[in-house]
Amino acid sequence: MSSTVTPSPRVIETLQQYWGYDSLRPLQHDAIRAGIEGRDSLVVLPTGGGKSLCYQLPAVVENRTDLVISPLIALMKDQVDSLRANGVPAAAVYGGIPIPEMRKIAADLHAGKLRLLFTAPERVLSTRFVNTVREANIRAIAIDEAHCISHWGHDFRPEYRRLSELKHFFPKASRHAFTATATEQVRSDIVRQLDLTDPVTLVGSFDRPNLTYRVVPRRNKIDQVADILRRHKTGAVIIYCLSRKDTEELAATLKALGFNAAHYHAGLDPAKRQRTQDDFARERVNIICATVAFGMGIDRSDVRAVIHATMPKSVEHYQQEAGRAGRDGLPAECVLLYSAADVMLWEDLIQKSADDADFVVDPTIIKAMFAMLRQMQAYATSMGCRHAALVEHFGQELGKDNCEACDTCLGEVGDVEDCTVLAQKVLSCVARLEERFGVGQIVDVLQGANTERIRQFKHDQLSTYGLLAEMNKDDIRKRVHDLLDQGLLVRKEVESGAKTWSAIGLNGASWDVMRGQRKVHLAKIEKRAVRSHASDADPWAGVDRECVEALRHLRTELAEEENTAAFIIMHDATLRDLAKHKPVTRAQLLGIQGIGKAKAKRFGDRIITVIQRFRDPNDTVVDDTPPRPSRSRFQSSKTVTAAKAKAFEMFADDASLEEVATSISRAASTTSGYLAEYIALKQPESISAWVDDEAYERVAAAFDEHGSRRLKIVHEALDGEVSYEVLKIVAAYWEGLEEEE
Repeated sequence: MSSTVTPSPRVIETLQQYWGYDSLRPLQHDAIRAGIEGRDSLVVLPTGGGKSLCYQLPAVVENRTDLVISPLIALMKDQVDSLRANGVPAAAVYGGIPIPEMRKIAADLHAGKLRLLFTAPERVLSTRFVNTVREANIRAIAIDEAHCISHWGHDFRPEYRRLSELKHFFPKASRHAFTATATEQVRSDIVRQLDLTDPVTLVGSFDRPNLTYRVVPRRNKIDQVADILRRHKTGAVIIYCLSRKDTEELAATLKALGFNAAHYHAGLDPAKRQRTQDDFARERVNIICATVAFGMGIDRSDVRAVIHATMPKSVEHYQQEAGRAGRDGLPAECVLLYSAADVMLWEDLIQKSADDADFVVDPTIIKAMFAMLRQMQAYATSMGCRHAALVEHFGQELGKDNCEACDTCLGEVGDVEDCTVLAQKVLSCVARLEERFGVGQIVDVLQGANTERIRQFKHDQLSTYGLLAEMNKDDIRKRVHDLLDQGLLVRKEVESGAKTWSAIGLNGASWDVMRGQRKVHLAKIEKRAVRSHASDADPWAGVDRECVEALRHLRTELAEEENTAAFIIMHDATLRDLAKHKPVTRAQLLGIQGIGKAKAKRFGDRIITVIQRFRDPNDTVVDDTPPRPSRSRFQSSKTVTAAKAKAFEMFADDASLEEVATSISRAASTTSGYLAEYIALKQPESISAWVDDEAYERVAAAFDEHGSRRLKIVHEALDGEVSYEVLKIVAAYWEGLEEEE
């Protein structure tokens, strides 16, 4: 589904002013419109698709307070910091906040000063929180990471199940579910569990064309990881490992090789865990070896590679974790180091988790987890287009035969035409071993190894001993796993007396191959040349790389000074845009994607100072400050709801704000926004019905000094004694007078 309605000027003006962008991505406007109009919605946008803007922008456009439910404190903090950096008042409520800060948040909430309030699913339904927030007349509730509500999702959280109660506590608030990864089954479950009312359902494309996907047989993990890291000397890399021990050992080895790496897992001391996350966000550390505990809410935009050192347990997990690469839209790489042994390991972990649970686990859940594991295995062993496989998993089509951004389509994966004879040798060896031994013994027999076990069982006397002596053990092992992945070999349990062990066995398909009734195709296993993404060169066209690095250094300095993450200051795409266009005036800065008025004012002079070092001294700097638009920023958009139409009628009869707000069941902040639009459109001779003369004179004098568009500065200049609602009303009237002059 794509938007067919042009975003209103009011939406675009707000987007430009606070976020520094002049257009919306596909489906963003539809989601934003649902938020503004108060319709329930389910929005599925891939990581990097801009879903947070979909629930942030409506609150700012409507000048109201919206509630956001988020599962992680780190995620809430980052979003609040980012919003504040953009000039949007926001706050988060979670455990451990000092009492004075909590009091200030409550005061700002009740005064209507906050546009967005974040909290966790565990807190949102507590009696104290509900009673506090009810008074703020919340009009919309956004539920982030909504897949957590579904048993069929990849990250189920029981506390999300209670969120359907929000409808009871906030009956007038629309509810909006957001997630990056959800199959059709999960989407249906979200709508049902949250009890959404006739929701607008928006599902974006699951394809991430800027990502290059590769699946590489895991042979020597350290060497393979190091090779990938050397391809990405700038930017960040996340390496996902299965266990806590794996993260620690890999990080230590990489450090010994000279890489700036750290490890992260849920078992770390909380202070150490937070410090590691902060170091990564602030670019003190660029390589993180982590379990899946790391990632949700990590918004660093310049992750140039995500490496899976172990296969994840579902395609949904892989899509979300790999999707943390290239959030800035620039090319990035996602590499899965695959071994069939990972499948066995996950099977054991899933079953053990169910067996050790304090409650009886629903067998259908275990069955679903095994099914998801098989889907992930099928992706890893496929020789088809990776992009096509991922989007098809989520019920979509890629729409082209060659993605030009995966190992298969780039020609890195070749197909050996007929490996039937090789397969027959392996299968014959399994038969000679009477299906009683594991992969290791099969490999040793085929390679002709001289081991104690070989001699003990007299396997050196088998006809298959040394049949593949020309191959090394790693390659033989790879072929055994290939046959397992294709279902030509199976794992089985073998018993002998009181002992039970796992072995490799045959099935009907195995005998078809050995009888010559079935051909086998296998991928080449020689070292593959890594080709560039088809668009690798594009993002650097016309970009001064030295200027980018200087700006990156400035970004780090600013992040340290502001005590925030580097990506909150500027994304990599913004750095490149700056280094390409080299703006040297405030007005020119506002033309850069990602720089709004707040950032231009706060950091503009220092950005310009850096850029001037790289600018041709012969270039003439012109004053390109854009003329003030004749259209008032308060002018009504084309979208006129029934509530707004009624408000306009009442304002025409000089009805007070309180009377109108009560009549249309809207918050005072929303109603004052309607009044500002009414004044801009109708330009009444007087606004004395809504603002007394003394307040008007004070505000007008402040506007004379600071300008009518700098409401925050004017509010502070008046010591906060005049509300933002009054400031907006006077500003709308004031701008109309200026236009007449």
